[in-house]
Amino acid sequence: MSATPHEASRVDAGDAAGGFATLRQGLRVSPELSEGWWITGLLALLMTAGRIVIPIAVQKSIDNGLSGPGGPDLSYVAWMCLACAAGILLTGYASYLTTVRLARNSERGLATLRLKAFRHVHDLPVLTQNTERRGALVSRVTSDVDTVSQFLQFGGFMFLVSIGQMLLATVVMFVYSWQLALVVLICFAPLFFSLNYLQKLMSRAYGVVRAKVGEMLSAVAEPVVGAQVVRSYAIENRTQQRIDNSIEAYRKTATKAQTLTGVTFSIGGIAAGLANAGVLAAGVLLGVDGQVTMGEVLAFMFLVALFSDPVQLATQVLTDAQSALAGWRRVLGVIATPADVVDPGESGVHQARGPVTVEFAAVDFGYPEGDLVLRDVNVRIAPHQRVAVVGETGSGKTTFAKLLTRLMDPSSGEVLLDGVDARQIAFASLRERVVMVPQDGYLFDASLAENVRFGRPEVTDAQLLAAFADLGLGDWLESLPDGLDSPVGQRGESLSAGERQLVALVRANIADPDLLVLDEATSAVDPGTEMRINAALERLMTGRTSVTIAHRMSTAEAADLILVFADGRIVERGSHAELVAAGGVYAGLHTSWISQRDAG
Repeated sequence: MSATPHEASRVDAGDAAGGFATLRQGLRVSPELSEGWWITGLLALLMTAGRIVIPIAVQKSIDNGLSGPGGPDLSYVAWMCLACAAGILLTGYASYLTTVRLARNSERGLATLRLKAFRHVHDLPVLTQNTERRGALVSRVTSDVDTVSQFLQFGGFMFLVSIGQMLLATVVMFVYSWQLALVVLICFAPLFFSLNYLQKLMSRAYGVVRAKVGEMLSAVAEPVVGAQVVRSYAIENRTQQRIDNSIEAYRKTATKAQTLTGVTFSIGGIAAGLANAGVLAAGVLLGVDGQVTMGEVLAFMFLVALFSDPVQLATQVLTDAQSALAGWRRVLGVIATPADVVDPGESGVHQARGPVTVEFAAVDFGYPEGDLVLRDVNVRIAPHQRVAVVGETGSGKTTFAKLLTRLMDPSSGEVLLDGVDARQIAFASLRERVVMVPQDGYLFDASLAENVRFGRPEVTDAQLLAAFADLGLGDWLESLPDGLDSPVGQRGESLSAGERQLVALVRANIADPDLLVLDEATSAVDPGTEMRINAALERLMTGRTSVTIAHRMSTAEAADLILVFADGRIVERGSHAELVAAGGVYAGLHTSWISQRDAG
């Protein structure tokens, strides 16, 4: 069984997926990042070459221009100054081109990464979406991608420059004096030998940091979304404590990671100081013996700076790299999580529209490593038949509906639409024929019209008005201040629970499905709105095959067929009159419902 994002995040923090492995995988997912890499590398090399011109010009100016055998030669010094100016111009222009190329490639590559990650989130297993904390999942495709973006545009640029600068500086140092070059390398040897170990420590530390960012976002986001519940139950202090704990946990892990960065940076600073002192002392001794000139020693001091600055900067780049790689692994972990419901695409069956027959054939369903939720479900639903699904909480009703709409696939058996296994039907065809209206009728922060035409943006305002009128909701629409342009607010909070259900029903009417699956809302609504909902439902179901997860027995009473679930099985089936007369599970549920209704 493939790893879930929870499991992937634990792997991400470890060493199993090394930096180079993550880089290779990332480049496969976003090939734009490596396009024209050799041109970018060449520009970075030219930029570095421009910097190397300055120490060489300093050495030539001192040894040949100021201390030449014929005395000072100011024209020679002037030519060297021009060489320095040319080097600076070359460096600046090459730096501009390198930066632009890196920015363009990184933004194109990360746009691809974002698109693939966001799209794949919708294809993740329902179990994963239900168990993965929303803030943590969102952070993977937002904040983690932003971390990668910042590194590629700054850290990637500095990495290219640093590598080129160190290599060229090393070559020139050996040309001037192999003895002084060895002094520099010996001073930096402890840092070079410890980098691998420090990199592993920082990889683990920043893997934890990225995970804590997701937890912190979850802790902050949930109380914002559920602000009314927090206030209603006066749990502000407990909620704030949870937020405080998540922020403190992030602070501790981030501080630990930054401490490792400080150690690495300090080692680099010590090595740079020793290298400067060593070159000065050894240069004086070699100069006394006539093995190096004064100009070469001064040039060497410039070269040591060109060598040591990238080394020290590399510690910061290494820190950014570990944070970016940790974030990159988390995003790739989402993309790598296999989708349990796969669209067969163009190779799938495209069915003709019309009355639909549904059949469950020996269907079992169970979550990974869990018991079966549905067992041996066999049922046939005829065209235009109204079916009510009833049962106690946890009996398997909602799972039945999710299998029917292919939000999940059965562990065994088949769900057939007009004799075709739903797994073989292209999503474009399946989603056109089958529509589910959930309990909450989720609305987006947009106008009423935008929410209704969400699945069919080409629908005109005239068609929207007709859809409201078809369900007998024209007068309700006219009662809204801005009609179709009325804003619904986040999650539809500008509307009542009943009004959100009305909008969801009109949205389903616009979709015009052959099979309508309804998870009947249990929200308490006023009698007038309830009458509107019931009337709209009656019109919406007319002429269609419909399956309703019934929470009110009045819905079951009007159904052609009632399926009674208990412990994941269909234990009874038949009409209302037949099941009441049988005196079984349904009769008990119906009697209990009548007692509660009368008592209310």
